[in-house]
Amino acid sequence: MTSIIQQIDKIRIEINSSLTKKNELSQFFTPYQIADFMVSLFDEKKLKSPCLLDAGAGIGSLSGSFLNKYSQIKLDGEASVTAVEIDEMLKPILKQNLNLFHDDLNLDIDIISADFIEWSINILQSDYNLFPVEKLNFSHVILNPPYKKISSTSLHRKLLRNVGIETGNLYSAFVALAINLLQENGELVAIIPRSFCNGPYFKTFRKLILDKTAIKHIHLFKSRNSAFHEDKVLQENIIISLEKGTKQENVLISTSTDASFSDYIENSYEFSRIVQPLDTELFIHVPTNSEPSFTEKYPSVHYSLSELGIEVSTGPVVDFRVKEYLRNEPETNSVPLFYPNHFSGTSINWPKIMKKPNALIRNIQTEKSLYPNGYYTVIKRFSSKEEKRRIVAGVLNPNTIDYSVIGFENGLNVFHINKNGLVPEIAYGLFAYLNSLEVDNYFRVFNGHTQVNATDLRTMKYPSKDIIFEIGKWILENINYINQDIIDQKVKEFLLMQDTHPHIVEAIKILKMLGFPKEQLNDRSALCLLALINLTPEKSWEQANNPLIGITPIMNFALEEYAKKYAPNTRETFRRYSMHQFVSAGLALYNPDKPDRPVNSPKAVYQIAPAALELIKKYNSAEWHIALATYLASITTLVERYAKEREQNKLPVRIEKNKSIYISPGEHSELIKSIIEDFAPRYVPNGQLIYVGDTGDKIGYFDVSLLNSLGVSINLHGKMPDVVIYYPEKNWLLLIESVTSHGPVDGKRHEELAKLFKNCIAGIVYVTAFPNRSAMTRYLSVIAWETEVWVADAPSHLIHFNGTRFLGPYNDE
Repeated sequence: MTSIIQQIDKIRIEINSSLTKKNELSQFFTPYQIADFMVSLFDEKKLKSPCLLDAGAGIGSLSGSFLNKYSQIKLDGEASVTAVEIDEMLKPILKQNLNLFHDDLNLDIDIISADFIEWSINILQSDYNLFPVEKLNFSHVILNPPYKKISSTSLHRKLLRNVGIETGNLYSAFVALAINLLQENGELVAIIPRSFCNGPYFKTFRKLILDKTAIKHIHLFKSRNSAFHEDKVLQENIIISLEKGTKQENVLISTSTDASFSDYIENSYEFSRIVQPLDTELFIHVPTNSEPSFTEKYPSVHYSLSELGIEVSTGPVVDFRVKEYLRNEPETNSVPLFYPNHFSGTSINWPKIMKKPNALIRNIQTEKSLYPNGYYTVIKRFSSKEEKRRIVAGVLNPNTIDYSVIGFENGLNVFHINKNGLVPEIAYGLFAYLNSLEVDNYFRVFNGHTQVNATDLRTMKYPSKDIIFEIGKWILENINYINQDIIDQKVKEFLLMQDTHPHIVEAIKILKMLGFPKEQLNDRSALCLLALINLTPEKSWEQANNPLIGITPIMNFALEEYAKKYAPNTRETFRRYSMHQFVSAGLALYNPDKPDRPVNSPKAVYQIAPAALELIKKYNSAEWHIALATYLASITTLVERYAKEREQNKLPVRIEKNKSIYISPGEHSELIKSIIEDFAPRYVPNGQLIYVGDTGDKIGYFDVSLLNSLGVSINLHGKMPDVVIYYPEKNWLLLIESVTSHGPVDGKRHEELAKLFKNCIAGIVYVTAFPNRSAMTRYLSVIAWETEVWVADAPSHLIHFNGTRFLGPYNDE
């Protein structure tokens, strides 16, 4: 059978240069060595009577390798192959190649000449078609999809949105559709660009992968041009193996320089190394050796930019949009416009003789894009495919530019504080940190393309502001002598510095011994614990006590007692990523003085749990280890008890005759309860509830499939109205805002909701609900026209803001 595979590969090589639609269809056929490796990732135990989908089948290289392996296993039963290929010219070759296996296998082959996106969406939407097609579920999928951008206005983009898929490239569209066509426990193996692993454009695609499948194996080619070297494709590719609907476990990561796999190496990693649990962007990391991760190697590196009070933004000047205001040389009323080419290490070459302009006219149109002159760290957004370093940083020294304001072009990422410059030491400290080889290697673990996005830089971890300051101070003192080797050496030294009080280190150790995951083993969580027990630097652990304390006081405690300053906008990080886990683990109690206090109340407080306090007071004593063992043996019971107590305080809301949901207590939730139990039966009889927001869990109830069937696909529930109800009798979709602390459906919110539900096939009705008329009067001047208002204490009346009923008599009854 190997000869058949080699025969197919010989055909691949022969016809490769003669393809007439190679660029149009992004046709890059798979060499047999890669195809065989991809097939080896399928679990042999699941190969009995396989049903294979090969999307974008080409000449059958992947299907052929799959059938070759299947024939070698010699299993009874029929194998079926569905090969979908858009290029009609390839159909005879594809058919000929797959038929080579007929003599040795009980084989059913279905070759489909079609656009895979249109074909698969037709299957996925078959329930809604006038002439339903046969539903297909595949046990195996193998893919080498085309790599090409999809226009936001194209038919493909529209069709994909109809099935809830939002993506901008053909390869991610193929994989997303294939996942939906895969049966539960089915397997998918694909060779695709690594670019989906990070960046904002592929976030929904990453979420789909992580929600619906488990990542089993990722293979990375170290050389960019090794996978498709005959086509001279400079693309960083990975081979990824996914399993649908199974539990995520450790992930195998393998590497090889090229498609010969001669230097193949593999290691197993915990999933938390692949996708960091607190990463809201869901970046997929691909570590390439068994050494500790960058943040494990340097424990001082655990701060986000927001925790440091620093921002990073893409340069706001898009040159082609302000073409008429660009100038090659500075002139009257112009300001410096900086491109990546102006920066070289700590030096600035401006103005510079180059093809790009050096200046921008300052006027009303450009003013909003300008920054005040100051110290800024900048990062080059784009690198060439074979550039040695992914991150290339520079520094703007304001003393070299005699202007009050400046412009940054879109090819730069700019570090700033509220659109103002940085402290000089911080600017140079960031410059050195980001230019170091250690950080560049760290960045490459999750960045698989040539673009450095601001989102990537926000997702990275940084050392403390103190360490960054010290690095920058050293750079400034030695600025005439630094080179790459010196930067790498000094950054390593500074990253190994310990800038934390012993109590913080000990608190992290306690959290680790209590079983908290790595995501809570940081200064922030340690300071939360110290604040909970009021352990100031001069106290010993046995002096711990149990005050009631809120989030802002915890942050004040960190600053006043341990000189750890956090930006005000990190309150939510403290609440969601430290205190929430403490409460869930039974370490802390939430509102023990008033359990029915609303979740979003500014008076919300926490308190160390009694059993935890007694344990912590024994830290560093001879009794510690016995006390710890006793506590850990009982903690499961404690967690269950505290969870029951929290559930008892939740508010029941009846959504069907014999079905209720439970949402967090508070005035806002009381109004939501009135909307569902009082408003809906009166004005939306037999309505179908789609969505209910909850101040605690954010989502109290969400019927995603019903919303999708109305043409609406929403991934960010934070933008949703408080209640969404479908009225089948009139084909209306009611969007209802519950107003207790936030505003009504005003002009801005009306526009947001209209945009969010623009693809809805039902008529949209906008409703604002108030608890009483006195609450309503505060907002009368801003309520949008063409909307409805309902007041809970007068439930039998609706107020139409210029609605369909303009004027007329009312029945006295």
